[in-house]
Amino acid sequence: QHKFKHQNYWLEVCNGWPKKRLVRVKHCLRLHQPGFVAILCALCFIVAMEASAQNPNQAQSTRDLAPSAFPATVPPSGVEGGNVVAAPGDADLGQQQILKRVEEYQPFTISAGVPFYWTSNVALTKNNEQSDFVVAPAAAAFYEPRITQNLYGLIDVREQLFYYDRFDEFNFGSFDVEAGLRYIVPQWNNLLLRLEYDYNRLTKKNSFSAFFQNHAFILNAEIPFRLDRAQQLSLGATVNISAAAEESNQPPPPNVSAISGRRNEYSAYLGYSLIVTRSFFINAVGTIVVRQYWEGGRDDVSEILALTANYRVNKYLTVSAVSTLAADQSNQSVFDYQVANVGGAVAFVVKF
Repeated sequence: QHKFKHQNYWLEVCNGWPKKRLVRVKHCLRLHQPGFVAILCALCFIVAMEASAQNPNQAQSTRDLAPSAFPATVPPSGVEGGNVVAAPGDADLGQQQILKRVEEYQPFTISAGVPFYWTSNVALTKNNEQSDFVVAPAAAAFYEPRITQNLYGLIDVREQLFYYDRFDEFNFGSFDVEAGLRYIVPQWNNLLLRLEYDYNRLTKKNSFSAFFQNHAFILNAEIPFRLDRAQQLSLGATVNISAAAEESNQPPPPNVSAISGRRNEYSAYLGYSLIVTRSFFINAVGTIVVRQYWEGGRDDVSEILALTANYRVNKYLTVSAVSTLAADQSNQSVFDYQVANVGGAVAFVVKF
């Protein structure tokens, strides 16, 4: 007699024939049900949090569509990224032309601002849109030396933090260092040319640890059209080329196109400014942006309308009503979205 295990049975063999089945061995997994359910729920929660947290694409678009933290100068002579922004010479050139007031050029600017606004689409998604309230404090230091009569340098450092009320897993920061040149061509209707290098670092909430870094070169041309003493149109175009990018504090992979947040941008815009009184002025900017992503053949087209009404309380303090409306269409329709941002801003600016 011999005993041996065959598949799931113990057999006792006598003269070559099975005599008796002794034991059936069952393959089973005993689960401690309460513990298993708890682990499963925890895993689902973690996956949901990871899926809803900011990624480089969302963070870059959120930053670009946010209402401006800093008011335009009076009158504005530059528009960038959907927001009217200051340009070298605004303080002396613009105010001489409109307010007939001569000021000494001041190359240093220290700014602090707090936009606060309701957003209709937190994650910038096509479906299942969720709204929230956002506070986005920002601080910046600018140095714009006058090199020649028409040539200006630029060095600036900026930091902006985005805090969400209900969906705080989307909190993030955006840190920038820029350097460049700006040149005014008086004989071409004060055409403004800009060439800049921008280092951008998107950071995790409550941390300076980066989840995305980008090195870009920006070329901009803008021409103002003075309608009268209180009104101005500005027409411009911008090319923003990503020279290098890195995600999650890791070295870039051999295939750089695998970085999902890396993209080039090509935009055209039309800006309008109206000075109602010495203290109250209005800006409107319409922008069309084409974004070409380095991954997956994705191309997006965005239409953006930014509206601001600004009241200058004194030389340093400005309060604003701000809004941004945007629609994005992609050749991959899952990335389509619409969003509205409406709120206000308080800004403190010192020039010297």
